[in-house]
Amino acid sequence: MSFDGIVMSSLVYELANLLVNGRIEKVHQPENDEIILNIRKDSKNYKLLISASSSNPRIYVTNNTKANPNTPPMFCMLLRKHIQSGKILDIYQYSLDRVLCIDIQSLDELGVLSTKTLIIEIMGKHSNIILIDKNSNKIIDSVKRVPISVSSVRQILPGLEYNTPPSQDKMYPIHLSRENFIDFIYRCEKGKPVYKALYGNIIGLSPLLAREICFRANLEVDLIVGELDNTKIESLYISFEKFYENIIKKVYSPTVILDENESEIIGFSTIDILQYGKLPKKHYSSINELLEDFYITRDKIDRIKHKSIDLRKSVSVKLDRALNKFAKQKEELLEAEEREIFKIYGDLLTANLHKIEKKQTSVVLENFYSENLDKIKIALDPRLSPIQNAQRYYKKYNKLKNAYHLVSEQIIKTQEEIDYLENILISLENCTELSELEEIREELISEGYIKKSSSKIKKKEKEISSIPLHFISSDGYDIFVGKNNKQNDYLTLKLSNKDDIWMHTKNIPGSHVIIKNKNNQIPETTILEAAILAAYYSKARLSSNVPVDYTERKNVKKPNGAKPGMVIYDYYNTVYVTPEKTLINNFVKSK
Repeated sequence: MSFDGIVMSSLVYELANLLVNGRIEKVHQPENDEIILNIRKDSKNYKLLISASSSNPRIYVTNNTKANPNTPPMFCMLLRKHIQSGKILDIYQYSLDRVLCIDIQSLDELGVLSTKTLIIEIMGKHSNIILIDKNSNKIIDSVKRVPISVSSVRQILPGLEYNTPPSQDKMYPIHLSRENFIDFIYRCEKGKPVYKALYGNIIGLSPLLAREICFRANLEVDLIVGELDNTKIESLYISFEKFYENIIKKVYSPTVILDENESEIIGFSTIDILQYGKLPKKHYSSINELLEDFYITRDKIDRIKHKSIDLRKSVSVKLDRALNKFAKQKEELLEAEEREIFKIYGDLLTANLHKIEKKQTSVVLENFYSENLDKIKIALDPRLSPIQNAQRYYKKYNKLKNAYHLVSEQIIKTQEEIDYLENILISLENCTELSELEEIREELISEGYIKKSSSKIKKKEKEISSIPLHFISSDGYDIFVGKNNKQNDYLTLKLSNKDDIWMHTKNIPGSHVIIKNKNNQIPETTILEAAILAAYYSKARLSSNVPVDYTERKNVKKPNGAKPGMVIYDYYNTVYVTPEKTLINNFVKSK
C-alpha cells in the first residue's frame, strides 16, 4: 500500500522513544513469518509485532493477542536464546530505506555481554527478519533463509556476512542542494512522468508521496519531465525541500485516505495527504496506531483468504462433479420422457405380427394412434422374431418408465447438493472471521464432504461462535444477515420470532435475512433495504433486478434431514432489487 521509507522513518522515531532501554521478556512466533517481542519498560508492557509476510510485511506495537503454536518454531527458539531478557539499546533506520534495526544487548552462553542486531526488512515478497552479531556483522539466522538457488545477488544464510539490500543507485534526499536537484531533473528521461522520475530515483519515496510533492508544486499528475520549464522546476524543488524539512523536524500527521463511501482505503502516510481533494480522511495520533488499525484488518482478510483456499478448491471440485452429474441426469430424463414411442412400437408390432417376415431390418406400419393414420417406420433386429422385437420395445419402455421416476428423484437431490455447495462458496466469500471459516470447515466434515484433519488440535476451553451481521434500517428496525449455514439456521430457527420477516433470494444461493418485527407493520423502506442486503450477500451480488422472496417467519420450515441452511417456505411476496456496494455502505451497521 504505502509502507515507504518515510513511514518507516516516523515509525522508527516513535518506537525509539517508546522502547529503547526496554527489556525483552518473551519472544513468540504465532505465524511462520511473524514474531512478537514482549517488552517491558518503565513498568509498562508492550508487544512489538514484526511480520515478514509476503503480502503484508509490517512492524508496530500491538494490543492484540494471537494464539501461539504448542511447539515454538526453531527461529523462535533461536531468538529466545540470543535476545530474550536482552536490553534494547537502539532502534534506527538504514538510510531512508524500509529497513529497521534493533540493537539488543544480552548475556551470551559464556555470561559475557554481547550485542545482537535484529534487522527487519520490509520489502514486499522479499521481506525478512534477520538476526546478526553486531561486532562481526555475521548472520546468526533469519526467518526466511535465502540460498544462492533463490538469489544469486544476495544470500541470507547463517554464518554469512550481512549485506544491506541493494540500493538501486537511488539518491539520498536529505539536504539535497538545489543545484544537485536541478541536475538530477535534467538527467531524467524526458518522456517519463515527473512523479515516476522522483520515486524511481530517490530512496524511501513511494508513488503516493512523489505525487504529493508534485501536487504541492501545482504540477499536473501526468506532467512529463520534458514539459518542465525553469519555473516549474523551481516550484518542484521548493515543494521537495519543504517536504523533507518536515521529515527532518519530525513534523508528522499520520493520515489514511478513504474512498467516497469510506469503505476502502486508498492510501496512507505519515504526513497529511492533500492530492485527493475532498475525499474523506482519517487522522491518527501516531503512525503506530494507524499501522495497527490498517494491518489488523488487512492481515485478517489475507489470512482468511489463504486458509480458505483448500476449502474453496475442495468445494469447487465437488460442485463441478455435481454439475456434470446433473447434466447427465438431465440427458437421461429427456431420453426417458421419450419412452411412449417405444410402447407405440411394441403395440404396432404386436397388432401386425402377420405382416412382418423373419429377418426383416425394418417395417413400415400404419400408426393407429395418430389421427391421420400416418405411416411409421420401425427398426427391427433381424436376429429376433416379430414377437421378440415387440417385447424388446416393451422392455425398453418399462426400463425408461422406471428410470424416469428414479432419475426425477435423483435430479432433485443433485440440485439440492448444487444449491448447497454454491451456498458454501458464498459463505466462504462472506467470511470476515477465522471462527466463521472454522464453522464452515466443521460443517463440511459433518456432511462428509471433507475428511477430518489427522493432526491433533488442542481444543479450546470454550467454543466461540461467530456472529451474524447486524444492520439497522433507516426506519430503526434490526436486520440480521447470516454469513454461513450455521448462522442461517441460528437466525431462522432460534433468533427469530414467528412474526419476524424472513428473506432470501429467489432460487439463488445466499444468506438468510431476518427483520425483527416491532409492531407488525414493517415499513416498505425497511423491506427494500433488507432485500438489498439479501441480494448483496448472495450469488447475485453483481446482478441487477434480483428477485428476493419474503414472508413471515412462521411460514418457513426446515424439513427433516435437510442440509444446514436449507429450508422451505410458502405464502411469500417477491421484490426486485439491485444490490450496490454504495447502498450497503450507507446502512448503519451495528456491532
